[in-house]
Amino acid sequence: MVVISDTLKKLKITAVDRTEDSLEGCLDCLLQALAQNNTETSEKIQASGILQLFASLLTPQSSCKAKVANIIAEVAKNEFMRIPCVDAGLISPLVQLLNSKDQEVLLQTGRALGNICYDSHEGRSAVDQAGGAQIVIDHLRSLCSLTDPANEKLLTVFCGMLMNYSNENDSLQAQLINMGVIPTLVKLLGIHCQNAALTEMCLVAFGNLAELESSKEQFASTNIAEELVKLFKKQIEHDKREMIFEVLAPLAENDAIKLQLVEAGLVECLLEIVQQKVDSDKEDDITELKTGSDLMVLLLLGDESMQKLFEGGKGSVFQRVLSWIPSNNHQLQLAGALAIANFARNDGNCIHMVDNGIVEKLMDLLDRHVEDGNVTVQHAALSALRNLAIPVINKAKMLSAGVTEAVLKFLKSEMPPVQFKLLGTLRMLIDAQAEAAEQLGKNVKLVERLVEWCEAKDHAGVMGESNRLLSALIRHSKSKDVINTIVQSGGIKHLVTMATSEHVIMQNEALVALALIAALELGTAEKDLESAKLVQILHRLLADERSAPEIKYNSMVLICALMGSESLHKEVQDLAFLDVVSKLRSHENKSVAQQASLTEQRLTVES
Repeated sequence: MVVISDTLKKLKITAVDRTEDSLEGCLDCLLQALAQNNTETSEKIQASGILQLFASLLTPQSSCKAKVANIIAEVAKNEFMRIPCVDAGLISPLVQLLNSKDQEVLLQTGRALGNICYDSHEGRSAVDQAGGAQIVIDHLRSLCSLTDPANEKLLTVFCGMLMNYSNENDSLQAQLINMGVIPTLVKLLGIHCQNAALTEMCLVAFGNLAELESSKEQFASTNIAEELVKLFKKQIEHDKREMIFEVLAPLAENDAIKLQLVEAGLVECLLEIVQQKVDSDKEDDITELKTGSDLMVLLLLGDESMQKLFEGGKGSVFQRVLSWIPSNNHQLQLAGALAIANFARNDGNCIHMVDNGIVEKLMDLLDRHVEDGNVTVQHAALSALRNLAIPVINKAKMLSAGVTEAVLKFLKSEMPPVQFKLLGTLRMLIDAQAEAAEQLGKNVKLVERLVEWCEAKDHAGVMGESNRLLSALIRHSKSKDVINTIVQSGGIKHLVTMATSEHVIMQNEALVALALIAALELGTAEKDLESAKLVQILHRLLADERSAPEIKYNSMVLICALMGSESLHKEVQDLAFLDVVSKLRSHENKSVAQQASLTEQRLTVES
């Protein structure tokens, strides 16, 4: 390494004197030393202060500019050399060299800038200020259709440079998107799909850019879906497929692209993967099965793509997905149940599926997961049943198929996501189904569990759904027995609290249930209503200007119903209800104004 010190000294002199031959010799010597031990040579270069001289050797007139750019590319492989390269003022002359017509100069300059930008905020900033990105994108555009090896190598370097420049930097990625890099890269992928290195660069770039929301619209206006599916069909290696998956997943979050992917035949590829990998226990195959089936479910989240694949319930894709549910593979059971939940997003599909026996398949699946079951499968199957229970016509069919019994087996679950879906499914099933609501409302085990979950402060979703189901049991059954069960289990206080919810729909459901309690079983519930401070809460709801009209209306209906209880009547008299109610007689909402008049009469008579 003594030689390198001599070379550096000599280089300092010749760089100033510009003796071309000895300069070339010195640079060759440096490149050789870097090839043997890059880190050590780079340290010596930095210590010698020669970097500052390189700027003068990067001028368009300089005959050794390509070699100097090559040396910079080599030293910038070291993290500790990137900021010194920026400080030595090398970025601006390097960016100027991007205007060269010489392929070797372009190649080495692209490498140098790409390496300086790698994980370096300072490097990226300097390239950004010098306007390097736009020049590189222009090159990509003009060189895009040339397929000779030298040109493909240059395109690969330029793609790599843009990637290093913008990786994990949202504002620089947005800048590239605004410069129109996406259509250019998609075109590159289409033309150069035989070139593995370039294809890989394009894929990594897509993966980075696709994370940005603003990129999705640009991607949707290209034929990216077609190109990726074409590429995917050709791949045999797991790693290459995995790379394509990493681009497909963020892109498929966009509904327009979902449809394009379905039309380009991605679903058929995914179904084939599932078929090939389902019985394998190799780790790569298990990963691919999961990625493939997850992506399939994601495609079904778009309304148009989902409907296209449903094909009136006759679609081969829909049929294949159905066959996943009885399989022995948990991942497929999960994907199958989630897919059904996605297909069940409109009444027509739901009615068709229930008429064609899907409920029994889902109940069998749940049955297999009652004891120490797979929580994600339980959650997915319950989600599907909940969605299927939305159309009125399906409720009675599902009730007579025994869905409530199947769902109640999970009452002992300690998993909030499962509890949440279980509650939602039962609530959907009993909507306007008096008999079912009465049967469930008299089920002490269920009601006690609901009361317990009404206190699940850590899980707002479970708490809200439990309250709503309690209220629904009363509203749909209008049964004294149900009210008695709820009173005995300590559920009244939760319904009173629910009347103060921030969600109008929940407040309303609570007030209607409480009015039914007051009408049917006031004597039994009296003490609980009193200790829950119902009268004070109603006063507050009526006095609050922000309360919705329906809340005011139902609060007044409830006040009238409470007059039948001596103790509650006394509470109403003690609070100045007349003042609040008489103000509401001039309310802009007709129903509220009328109910205010009636309530005022009632209060006056009773006082």
